[in-house]
Amino acid sequence: MKMLKPKILCFILVSSLANYAQKSVTPSLTKPKIMIGIVVDQMRWDFLYRYQDRYTNDGFKRLQREGFSVENTYINHTPSKTAVGHATIFTGSVPALHGITGNSFKERLSGKSVYCVEDSTVTAVGITDSKSERMSPRNLLVNTITDELRLATNFRAKTVGVSFKDRAAILPAGHAAVGAFWFDDKSAKFITSSYYMKELPQWLVQFNERNEPAKWMAQQWNTLFPIATYQQSSRDEAQWEGKYKGYKTTSFPYDLAAIYKNSKSAIRVTPFGNDLTLDLAKAAIEGYQLGAGKETDFLTINLTSPDAIGHQFGPNSIEIEDVYLRLDRSLAKFFNYLDTRFGKNAYTLFLTADHGAAHSLDFLEENKLPNGNVVFAPIIKKLNTYLEQKFGVMSLVIGSANYSLYLDQAKLESLDAEKVKRAAIGFLEQQEEIQFAVDADNVGASAVPEPIKTMIANGDNRKRTGNIFLVMKAGSFEASKREGATHGTWNPYDTHIPLVFMGWGIKPGTTNRIYHQQDIAITLANLLKIQAPNGSVGKPIVELLKP
Repeated sequence: MKMLKPKILCFILVSSLANYAQKSVTPSLTKPKIMIGIVVDQMRWDFLYRYQDRYTNDGFKRLQREGFSVENTYINHTPSKTAVGHATIFTGSVPALHGITGNSFKERLSGKSVYCVEDSTVTAVGITDSKSERMSPRNLLVNTITDELRLATNFRAKTVGVSFKDRAAILPAGHAAVGAFWFDDKSAKFITSSYYMKELPQWLVQFNERNEPAKWMAQQWNTLFPIATYQQSSRDEAQWEGKYKGYKTTSFPYDLAAIYKNSKSAIRVTPFGNDLTLDLAKAAIEGYQLGAGKETDFLTINLTSPDAIGHQFGPNSIEIEDVYLRLDRSLAKFFNYLDTRFGKNAYTLFLTADHGAAHSLDFLEENKLPNGNVVFAPIIKKLNTYLEQKFGVMSLVIGSANYSLYLDQAKLESLDAEKVKRAAIGFLEQQEEIQFAVDADNVGASAVPEPIKTMIANGDNRKRTGNIFLVMKAGSFEASKREGATHGTWNPYDTHIPLVFMGWGIKPGTTNRIYHQQDIAITLANLLKIQAPNGSVGKPIVELLKP
């Protein structure tokens, strides 16, 4: 027999050992049964800590104890609105690219107002009035992480979105979703559109037949603890709090049955809207058998009630404190449900917010804090008069949306557009509440400091935003009323949001590095070993990923 040369024998032996070593240390690819994305509407970052002394061990505290908290997560675009936040979270992109520049926006060329998820080519499914609620994700210009999961599994993975709000169910679930479901105020039922299906799935028909909204609203809303112990909030009856329709006070307890009789949509403005949404999420899990197959499924959940309550009562109200104490307990029950159904470390969950909120104008005024209500209609009227006197053309400014002003493109063609914009900016920066006015075509040359300059650039979609962006003074914002709260600006009260991951693949811990809302999707893509969404500009939060 011919003998192998020593060098060849050595090479074969080393190669074999190397291959053996590689096989022995390479872990088998595993994945979570289901990914759960929870977006708490209008949750300021400080709410993780403000009421922590009365949180249970199994809700928010469990998230932070067992999960990974990204303490300095900021929105890095303008404006800070519901649709924009949800689109950014799940695409990893920014409005300049994903195209969702507001809950509603104007088209720059036509001046037409567009609702973010409106779609005249579809019809509503689940109600007889098919001309209303005609919604789909078609206005979203890029893919979502949920879309990428569908693509990565050749559409075997199931992706579903649930919310009271159509936009907060549709945008996270993505273009290729199995379904997205939201609440119809007239019928008090959860519905969808023909974009997804021709009729409601049987599990949702059965859920609607139980008439859960009426059951939740057949009670009083009183504080979870004695009202005198709510030390983190203002007095119960305050002039900056809004009232329920037909209700005369803003004081506990609230007769929810009477309130619901006046308006079925009022369930949104109670803590029990959160419970109903989480019950719907459970029904979707069981109805679609999410997490029961070979692929990772994805369920997106938007909890709308904190936003509705915040808008009505403001972030310093007892109502807000109570809703977070109750939400903590509702989340604890939901986490326990997930543990029981999937196994404690068999699912991955993250919780974040679409935006925060400013304090009510009258609350700020009473406490001698900077504030101001910006009303654009009179500003635009005065600006148009000024520009007409200067350039001889009427109505050059055709409207505003999301802290930007739109100029008439056709009229600009007959003028020196740069001179018009410089004149308009000079006029606007003399207005009391406006700190900066910025030419959208020349953001880089503006005197606006970072990170605001980048936020404007990230928010500037040339077809769906105005020609001039406006930056308000801190504490000043566009508000239709002085009571309650609103959001939409660059300031930390609107843009500093919670972000906590928990479960499969997550290393417990915390980081104080600055990350952004658009960093969430690519982090999930890294975790799931799939492609990032096609408009993604985020960076992965590597600290939380298990090696």
